[in-house]
Amino acid sequence: MILVLRALGVGDLATAVPALRGLRAGFPGRELVLAAPAWLAPLADLVGVVDRVLPTDGLADRPSWMVPPPEVAVNLHGQGPLSHRMLAATRPGVLFAFANPDAGHAAGPAWDNDEHEVRRWCRLLHWYGLPADPADLALRRPPEVGVPAGATVLHPGSKIHAKRWPAERFAALARALTDRGHRVVLTGTADERDLAGRVARAAGLPPDAVLAGRTGLADLAALVADARLVVSGDTGVAHLATGYGTASVVLFGPVPPARWGPPVDRPRHRVLGPTLAAIGVDEVLAAVDEAVRVSGAVAA
Repeated sequence: MILVLRALGVGDLATAVPALRGLRAGFPGRELVLAAPAWLAPLADLVGVVDRVLPTDGLADRPSWMVPPPEVAVNLHGQGPLSHRMLAATRPGVLFAFANPDAGHAAGPAWDNDEHEVRRWCRLLHWYGLPADPADLALRRPPEVGVPAGATVLHPGSKIHAKRWPAERFAALARALTDRGHRVVLTGTADERDLAGRVARAAGLPPDAVLAGRTGLADLAALVADARLVVSGDTGVAHLATGYGTASVVLFGPVPPARWGPPVDRPRHRVLGPTLAAIGVDEVLAAVDEAVRVSGAVAA
């Protein structure tokens, strides 16, 4: 068994796709177990190489995992020490992780805080002699689940409030896109449903345009996979757009796109930033026009 720790969120899992595929290529025939929150299981299925998800919410000094000692434990969660110790407690044959002497793991490459998240985990695997292609970000298409195809998806929320573009600007953007013939829908978590509702009302959108809190993760993936366009902050939906090659405009700040942005050689994904407050609606509309033009996306 190969045990991989990545107990984080949607964007975190999406950026680990190349590393997970590298592990599958490096250890064919082994069971690949991903320790991650149970709600991420639908996305793990779309990666195409994970055999099962071991439900794990965050880190613990003494994990309650009932698993035999893995052949290899892989820390795709962080630089330690707690995540290192969590995996070491399973008594693996070998631990693949960044060097952290405080966790008793002096081997492995040095951590680079400014490195892009995708390349970080590929570099870790390269250190241990395994393949990993940072460009291998494509996700499997989910089954048809009845979500609208060809919609323009606006995602105004983020669990980190500093990453949220102002709601009134999302509303102005939604009005302008609707006037241009886009079928706009608003996504988000159940906790963001009120925010999405405020944006919809200010934009003059009907109540059924608010999908926040009404879509599971598989539904959201299907919506993004068949969308005309995605506009969001630096959050999980942006990484789904990258995984499906859906035209997108990603609004960055305060974290720079050099660490979490889409590949720079894919012009259908446009990046604006690095200061959210400085990004105006007209600037986003211009980026939308360019992303749609490059992708050849058509109206719903």
